Amino acid sequence: MSARKKRGLVDPNQIEFGIIWRQWKPPFRLQAGDVIRYDGRLCRIIHVSECAAVVMMNRPVRDFKTRFDKPVRFHPPPVVFRIGSNSEVQILNRK
Repeated sequence: MSARKKRGLVDPNQIEFGIIWRQWKPPFRLQAGDVIRYDGRLCRIIHVSECAAVVMMNRPVRDFKTRFDKPVRFHPPPVVFRIGSNSEVQILNRK
């Protein structure tokens, strides 16, 4: 194996390089791909940066009838908004 493929491994014979071989873990509470409960609805975290986490929330399907009594079902696009990257929200999919 080349040195590039051994990123997560630590060689016990080279303890002085321990700082270099540490895996980077994001310091934020939220991570991309998390499913959270926000305002009583399920949302997915799309992206997390130092200042904000981008959240996508699906809107409910709207059912209504036209003037000619024909039922119509409308699927509005999801809402994208930002919250703090360390927000205290309930994370549902992480153990």
